[in-house]
This record gives sequence, structure tokens and C-alpha cells, in this order.
Amino acid sequence: LQSNGCGPGFAEENRSSEEQATIKITGESYLASPSLPDFCGCNPGWSSAFYGAECFDSEVHSYLKNLGKQKSSESQNIDAKKVELEQLLMMETKNYRKTIKFYQKLLQKERRSKGPETKSMLPKLRGQLQEMKSKVQFLELVKKYVQAKQWGVESYVLPTVIHSGKADTMDMAPMDESSLLLYYNTEKHQCNNQNGVRVLQAGTPLGLMAYLYSRNAFLEGYVQQFLYTFRYFCTQEEFLQFLLDRISSTLSSASLDPSTSLTKICNRSFYILQAWIEDCYSVDFATNTVLLDTLKEFISSKVASLNGYGERLLSLLEDASAKKSGSADLCSGVGKCEEESEDGRKTLHSLCKKLSEDVSRKNFYWKLSKGMGPIAQYQREWLHTGSAVLPKPCCSSFTKESSVSLARADEVGPVLLMECSVQQLCWQLTLLQQEVFNKCHPVHFLNSRALGVKDKCVAVPKAVSAETVSLKVCNLFLSKCIQDQYLLQLLKNADSISTWVAAEIVTCHTTKRQVSLLSKFLLIAKCCYEQRNFATAMQILAGLENLIVRQLPAWKILPAKVAEIMEELKAVEVFLKSDSLCLMEGDRFKTLPTIPSAHVLAMHVQQLETGGFTMTNGAHKWTKLRNIAKVVSQVHAFQENPYTYAPDFKLQSYLRQRITRFKDADISALAADNCANFHQIPAEKHSRKIQDTLRKMKATFQ
Repeated sequence: LQSNGCGPGFAEENRSSEEQATIKITGESYLASPSLPDFCGCNPGWSSAFYGAECFDSEVHSYLKNLGKQKSSESQNIDAKKVELEQLLMMETKNYRKTIKFYQKLLQKERRSKGPETKSMLPKLRGQLQEMKSKVQFLELVKKYVQAKQWGVESYVLPTVIHSGKADTMDMAPMDESSLLLYYNTEKHQCNNQNGVRVLQAGTPLGLMAYLYSRNAFLEGYVQQFLYTFRYFCTQEEFLQFLLDRISSTLSSASLDPSTSLTKICNRSFYILQAWIEDCYSVDFATNTVLLDTLKEFISSKVASLNGYGERLLSLLEDASAKKSGSADLCSGVGKCEEESEDGRKTLHSLCKKLSEDVSRKNFYWKLSKGMGPIAQYQREWLHTGSAVLPKPCCSSFTKESSVSLARADEVGPVLLMECSVQQLCWQLTLLQQEVFNKCHPVHFLNSRALGVKDKCVAVPKAVSAETVSLKVCNLFLSKCIQDQYLLQLLKNADSISTWVAAEIVTCHTTKRQVSLLSKFLLIAKCCYEQRNFATAMQILAGLENLIVRQLPAWKILPAKVAEIMEELKAVEVFLKSDSLCLMEGDRFKTLPTIPSAHVLAMHVQQLETGGFTMTNGAHKWTKLRNIAKVVSQVHAFQENPYTYAPDFKLQSYLRQRITRFKDADISALAADNCANFHQIPAEKHSRKIQDTLRKMKATFQ
């Protein structure tokens, strides 16, 4: 078994003990009644939005087709296949977890004894771990494929989906699919045997919501793309009401024949609702108490008696609320899971990062300057240790209070920056950046113009005030749609780091210190982008490109090899701006941690948002929305691969305090108080000018 390379974060998915309890392999007994579907981990994942139909390749199709044939001579139905698949997945995951624990013990033993036998076993065990990881990922992908095929209806039934939510359908005019959705035909698709495939091109808001119930909506990646972009054409309240109306009108039929359209509509409604909660709770429900209360009231009054599924939904909301408030890992899913299973997965995820990180990191050097090798050798005491896989405390921003007082940080000053190695500072700045980045969501990067985010290269005329500019900004979301403004906090933190970099340099009292600090920041930025922390690298570049900093005399005596790094950073910036998906090319992003530049990503999304969202007939362009969803999905893709550096909390506290101190600093005012920031006139020339002035003064009195 091999992974197809587009797994939607399998290590982060949760499988509740409640779901596992429903699996019984006794004779011909299958899953529980169809009125309680196995809705666990409904979120399709970023890969569904990014790859679309290509997420499930031919290997997945053939594996599911052949699953169980050897036992019952092709008579096994889909429920039996699901049972067997779940059994295989549980076995492989259990073996995987055991192997990880054995690897950890062997690693600790090797550090203590350094015996030759242990050293020879570790590489073999790493290979086994990679192989087992591929098996688990592939089985998870097959499971995701089985879930995606459930409860969908054919396209001609979509008008029924709309009618099923209306209280009085007698007065409604018959509705045709062509009035709701617009398709275009393509050539034969690689994942099926059809001669042609209809691809959704545009649709009315009602039609786009109805298409969620299409048989191929999950397989095409439509559901995840919709969850990212629906705010352009409907509010959260309208979408929730659409789902609740379908559940209300079909709930009484859910316990009947599972093959009927009403049962499929009911179950798909629950599936979409849970996927919405799992993926977008932080941006939709956590910021809108009215929306959350409406959902809770509906579940308590209408769904609580549905074989316990109402309680599972309420529990899901409680878990999501707890994780939003910081009581659990923000990057994990919101489904319930067993404590041992979750710990095993986190450890597994970190270990798999360490297995491939050392090799892959060496392949990402920008060879723009001759003779520029690696920045520094990795110190043995800073290598990945067991502490690297421990959960790190999350901080709301760089301005959060820390154990080191601000006065103490001022006493130390920039001395600690000079004493710490480039690698130490790079790692800790990366961990600080990761804390902020992990809290953002793909939706945060949408409609950023309405928040006042603009390209830094475009200068606003002085005659035009900021208030006038904000009034002219077009809000692409519906007026009643509530938008989370976390992107502004993300960009503010980025500006704080840039200002801090510039302030640290201009407050150095000697040119020699300025040269040392300039070199240190350039090397840190180089180290950051080589390890794919493009956010911090671009923030340092912005600080170095400050107008005051660029005019410092220290640049003239900077070593040539170090000065060339500035050109490398500019080349990286051009690379990042060249293509919205440049960081998603190849397979490196799947194995290496990555933090993109938030501002660059927001600009790419703004470029995609340029132009009309509707056609002449009023239908919304789904092709445009799909492209936007594909670009923002990389946020979740990068969050799946965290950095596993060992945190230095003292150094992090010091950095936070220095950044906080200078975040709102006036660089020109700071530079004016320091004579090292000005070009000095030679002493002989200066004394000659004084003598000439004295002569002129004497001449006036004679």
C-alpha cells in the first residue's frame, strides 16, 4: 500500500470510541441503523479543496472495488466493506503506535549508551515507520472516499432538495436544474470511465447550496470549497437555516429505507453540518453567538432523540468551543477521541517530521551568491530532542505578558541578540511565528480589502484621508455576514517584528555594532527562508528595507558575502509574489514545515477577487470561487506540518519583550538620537570649516 501523496491530514483526524463501539465483525452484522450514520471526521480536509476530484486516484478506486472479494465472492455490500476497512485501519494504526513507542525507547537508549547495535537498528526502524505511515494514510484516504460517496443524490433530484425545505410546496412553481446551476462539459476524467464530465460553472445561491447534496459533491472537493467561500453569496444564518429546514422536513423519514431520497437528504444535511462545525467553528460560530444559540436550540429540541446523535453534535460544539478558547491543540480536529490515541498521533506526527526533516532541509538553499554555504553547523545540544514533541503553550500575540519583565529586557538590551547564535534566534522566532500562524483560518484571508488591507507598494495620496479610503472599499461579503478580523492581528504582529528589527539596528551606538547586528539579522532571515519560514524572513526584510535603515553608513562596510544575502531575500520575495501556489509545488510542503507570508498570501487572494463574481444572468461564478478556495486551502496544508524545534522559553520571553517595546516606535526619532546613524565628516575637513568660520567672524568685527 502506498499513499497517493494528497492525504488530507490523516494524522490529525479523530476517531471517537463511540464510533469504534459500533463496529462488530460477527457473521453478517454490519454498522448500526441507517438513522445514525457513522459521522466521524466529516471534514473533507484541505486536500479536498486543493486537489478536487484528483484527491482520490485510481488506486483508491481499485482498492475499494476489490475490498472483501476474497471473503464473499464479490457479494459484499458497502457496509461490509466499511467494516473490513475500519478493522484494517484500526490494526494498522495500533501497530503504528506500538512501533513509535519502540522507536522512542530505542532512541533514548541510543543517547545513553551509544551502542553500535542500537545505531544500526534505528535506520531500519525509520524505514518501517515510513512504510507503516503510508499504509495508514492510504487506508484513511480510502475511508474518506467511502464517506464521501454516501448520502448523495443525482443531479435531477436537486430541485427536490430545495422543495424539501419549504413548508408549503403547493404554491411553488416547478423548478428546473438549469435555472439553478450552469455546467460545462469536459473530456474524459482520469478517475472514472465516463466519456465526458459535467463541471459546475456557476449557480444561484440556492442552487449552490443545493449542489452540496449532489452525489459527487464530496468527491469533487465541492463541499470543502463551499465551506471556504460561501460567504460571498450567502450569510452564515442563511446557510444554517437552509440545512436546518432540510433536516426538519426529512427527519421523520430518516429511519426508513436508506435508499430513498429523503433519507439521503437528511443524512447529507447532518454530514454537511458536522463538517461545517469541524472546519469553520472558529470563524463562524465562535464569533456569532446568535448563530450558535440557534443551532444548539434546534439540536436540543429536534435532534436530541435521534439515537444519541444530538448529544454527539452538542458535544462536538463543546469541544470546539474549548479548543477555540485555548484548552486544546488548535490544529487538531474537533471530533472526540481517546486520550491514548490522540497522544500517539501527536507523537507520530512529530516523529515523522524528524525522520525527513534533516534530509529535506538541505535541498532548499538559494544559490544566488557564490561561496555561500550553510549558515552554521547545527549544534548538538540544539538537535531535535524528546521535548520537541511536547505540546507548546499557545500565546495570543507577541504582546502577551511573559515571565521576563520589560525592565529586565531593557537592561539586557541587544546584547543577548549578539550572544545567541543565528540558529537559536531563527528557531525561536519561527516557534513564535508558528503560534500566531496556527490560529489563523483560510477564511481569514478572504475579503481583506474590506478590512483595509492593501498592497504596501501602492502609496495612498496624502490629500486622501484614511477615512475616505475606507469608505470606498467594497465589501465582497454580504452586508449581514460577520467577518472575523484575525488577519489584521496577524499583519500587525508582522509589522511589529519589522519595526523591532529596524529599531534594534538604529539604536546601536557604534557603527561596529550596527554592522554586527545587520549581519545577524541578514543571516537569521536567510536561515528562516531556507527552513521555509517565509513569514519571518519577509518581516526581517521589511525591517531592513526601512528608509532610515537603508541609509545607514554601516551598509558600506558590511562584508560583501553578507551583503549579498539582501539580494537573495529580494529574490525570495519576488518568488513568493510570482505565483499564488508557488509553495505548494512538488511534495516538499507535505514533508517540510512551512509558514507563508500572510501579507503576500492576502495580496494573491485579493488579485483573485478582482473582477465580478456574478454573470449577466445573476449566477455566481463557481470557477472563480473554486480558484480562491484552492489558494486559501494551503493555510490548513501548512498547519498540518508543525516545526518541532525545542523551545527556549527564556529566549522567547526576551524576544517578545523587545518586540513589544519597539512595536510602535518612530524609527526616524530613534535614529536622530544616535550619531552612529549619520555619515561623519572627516576630522581635518571639519576643523578647516571651523577655522574658516572663525576668520569670517573676525572680519566682521574689524
